[in-house]
Amino acid sequence: LKALLASMASGEEITVCDDEVSYLEKMTDLVAVWEVALSDGVHKIEFEHETTSGKRVVYGDGKEEIRREWMFKLVGKETFTVGATKTKAAINIDAVSGFAYEYTSEISGKSLKQYIENSRDKKKYRVLSTLFSFSFTEKDTMDVWCNCQKMETAGEFVEDGTETHLIVADHSCCIKAVNSGKQKEGIIHTFIMDNRDIPEAVE
Repeated sequence: LKALLASMASGEEITVCDDEVSYLEKMTDLVAVWEVALSDGVHKIEFEHETTSGKRVVYGDGKEEIRREWMFKLVGKETFTVGATKTKAAINIDAVSGFAYEYTSEISGKSLKQYIENSRDKKKYRVLSTLFSFSFTEKDTMDVWCNCQKMETAGEFVEDGTETHLIVADHSCCIKAVNSGKQKEGIIHTFIMDNRDIPEAVE
């Protein structure tokens, strides 16, 4: 996940296609852009803030999610959802000094830094000629997603760890979690379909 600060360079020549003009014309007060990697792909969040009128506009993947034309309070928080999974997100607006403002984003109630740390255990797999992609996160329970839809699973404890079972397109699948015994490696996850190990997808 990467946060980008938007800036304008004077005299810089920019070439855009005709179908991009109407979208770019709307974003006259762009102050920040974030790229967010979720289970259903990478999403772009863009934020406009006009400090004279207090106007705030939030875009998700180019689609306008929030628009507030007049805001007497220039600081605050905007909440919305991102992606097909409707992941909760927020943008915080804080005054730094004078007329300078700082913009930070949250995903699932966590700051970007916390979200990045908690996302390191996410893994993706592509099977059946790339028709399906899986990702899972280990919290109190394991969530498994297939093509942006949360799957029904059945978990069980086995001798050397845990197994999470599910069915995809009549194929028997299993996510096996085994303790590596090494602090740096932690838990090792293996995705198995029809008794065959599936390698992790390369981003």
